[in-house]
Amino acid sequence: MSNESNSRRNFLRGSAVAVGGLSLGFSLSGCSPSANSAELTADPQGLASDVSVWLSIDTSGIITVRVPSAEMGQGVNTSLPQLIAEELDADWSKVISETAPHTSDFVNPSTLSRGTGGSSAVRRWWPTLAKAGAAAKEMLMSAAAQRWDVPVSELSTLNSTVMHSASGRQAGYGELASAAGQLSIPENPVVKSPADYTLIGKPLKRLDSPAKVNGSTTYGIDIVVEGMSYATVAASPNFVGELISMSEADARAVNGVQDVIEMPASHYVNSGIQSIVAIPDTVAVVANSYWQAKKGLAALKPQFSDGGAAGVNNASLTAGFMAALDQEGVQVRNDGDISDSLSRAEKLLEAEYAVPFLAHLTMEPMNCTAHYQSDSVNGDRLEVWAPTQGQSHAVNVLQQAFGLQADQIRLHTTFMGGGFGRRFEADFVVQAAMISRAAKKPIKMVWSREEDLQHDYYRPASASRFQVGLNAEGLPVAWKNVMACPSVAQRNFSAAVVNGADPFSVEGAVNIPYAIENQLVTLKQHDTSIPVGSWRSVGSSHNGFYVESMMDEVAVAGNHDPFELRRKLLQHEPRFLIVLDQLEEKSGWKQAPAAGRFRGMAIHESFASIVGEVAEISIAENGAIKIHNMTCVIDCGKVVNPSIIETQLASAMIDGLTAALRGGIKIEEGRVVQSNFDTYKLMHMAEVPAMAIHIVDNDEAPGGIGEPAVPPSMPALTNAVFAATGRRVRSLPIEPSLA
Repeated sequence: MSNESNSRRNFLRGSAVAVGGLSLGFSLSGCSPSANSAELTADPQGLASDVSVWLSIDTSGIITVRVPSAEMGQGVNTSLPQLIAEELDADWSKVISETAPHTSDFVNPSTLSRGTGGSSAVRRWWPTLAKAGAAAKEMLMSAAAQRWDVPVSELSTLNSTVMHSASGRQAGYGELASAAGQLSIPENPVVKSPADYTLIGKPLKRLDSPAKVNGSTTYGIDIVVEGMSYATVAASPNFVGELISMSEADARAVNGVQDVIEMPASHYVNSGIQSIVAIPDTVAVVANSYWQAKKGLAALKPQFSDGGAAGVNNASLTAGFMAALDQEGVQVRNDGDISDSLSRAEKLLEAEYAVPFLAHLTMEPMNCTAHYQSDSVNGDRLEVWAPTQGQSHAVNVLQQAFGLQADQIRLHTTFMGGGFGRRFEADFVVQAAMISRAAKKPIKMVWSREEDLQHDYYRPASASRFQVGLNAEGLPVAWKNVMACPSVAQRNFSAAVVNGADPFSVEGAVNIPYAIENQLVTLKQHDTSIPVGSWRSVGSSHNGFYVESMMDEVAVAGNHDPFELRRKLLQHEPRFLIVLDQLEEKSGWKQAPAAGRFRGMAIHESFASIVGEVAEISIAENGAIKIHNMTCVIDCGKVVNPSIIETQLASAMIDGLTAALRGGIKIEEGRVVQSNFDTYKLMHMAEVPAMAIHIVDNDEAPGGIGEPAVPPSMPALTNAVFAATGRRVRSLPIEPSLA
């Protein structure tokens, strides 16, 4: 990114008359996280032909907002435009949104890259987008003031209209757009105070719903490029094996099959990116249609070596994690004197917890369309249509894999049928590009559901060992947590690993909010042959289960009500106390549940949001668990769209409950056993409990909403199981332990 101003960060990149209206674009030059609070400056050259603009208003008054984050069902194509519309005093019925193109204009000021994850879209973009809307409104008001020859101070705005009450004149934004587009950008636009909000905090209808309902939304799997062929792939089932044989003649004999393309892992090693994308040996079949490619792959019958992983299974993996707990780890928190405090404790609690690898299983299987072109005139160039969460990451990996410059790659981000962290990875993008280069034509690559499930970047399995010392009042005075976990960060976020400690592995454990004077938390990185990546709520997905389950054990051992124990330990955390109070009230915790029903609770902070949950369950004689109710309270700071928050919390709870009940991949001979939804079972609609969701009202900085309800859902459920059975669930999933 160029530095357009040495004295200040460039916020608004320019204004120009575009298609007869107002078009605003801005970038964050200087590549500094502080750029998000940068002053506004105009680009004197104007950007009439620049498509990388954030906000445009055409002469009919339609307001188009280009959204920098990827839409994968979480609602950013509504919540981010809502931020601009608020400052603009826009008529919501005239606002539309679209995914922004991949250019430097849309680099996030916090991450210095383009990507969507960590429940961060609203948190990171709010200040930027608020100023964009405020600047646009001031330009429209100035245009009206010039037209009517009145002071701007006499004007007001409402529903995409500028009004002059003294004369009764008014003009729609569409009428003023062309004139406004010729004005200078205000350097210090004034944003609203929360007391003046009229759109923020309201459950406005989602802008992307109509297209999804009528089928016009284009997901990655819907992309059609002129002249393209289809491909599907098979990779080494055990992740580390090599292709040793295949029936290529049989595959080519299948009607419609055009080519068989080998993609050995060594190709990626040689390009220096194998440690990032971790793609195993793979073979692809190219055909006239996906179904023909799939039939050709079945006829190909590729065989792979075991790669030395034949002895890897769930039992050996679990044994490895438990052994790692005995090894010295990296200290990530060391408060007080843990040895002395444990030795002096009135009561000592010890427990070991473990969780399995989890698959993402997005509804839309992995897919990507790519067109790699090379000729003597234009050289090499690559165009990609991808349902990706990580645009910058994908482009960076493509540059390394093919030796291209960024300007030789054009990336189009499509809508996604689910992401959950899986679509941040670049493996499927690289594969599609490699097949296209080999086939010398555009290729639409689609993985089968079986390939999708068996070649994921899984949520890490891990283990945690606790020693907790209680005083005479039954309160914890010593907290020792020893963890063993594979590293998620070492591939994609290696700079975040400090002194051998992966911050993702310890989030939710190293920063517990409880006032315990003596704490020791250590991490032993224990990697396996199973590839791992970010899964919804990342490290908090397992550490939330560990910590809040252990805290429930402390409550029982110290003869404390779970709510009261947490209150005693959270006196210095007023926001936690508010969530606890509301959760206790809304769940009816103080009233006995109906006969045969039992409750468990948990509270956890992740992605700058605090979520408390209560699960109410019953258990049949055969051990079957029925979840009747889930009560959820969230403090996510400032609320943009409560209806989006509610759907995200419900979705996150379903993911967490599914993982707790029956989630986990099964490994035999180094490979994943499950192959589809019949063997990797998710929660069915009929199993989803009633959900009561409550949002704390405050003006704190915004927190995330897509992930924070996952972590507490698991221990809330397992703590309810303990209340019902007296049996402590220390390893997930629950269902095998109750069989």
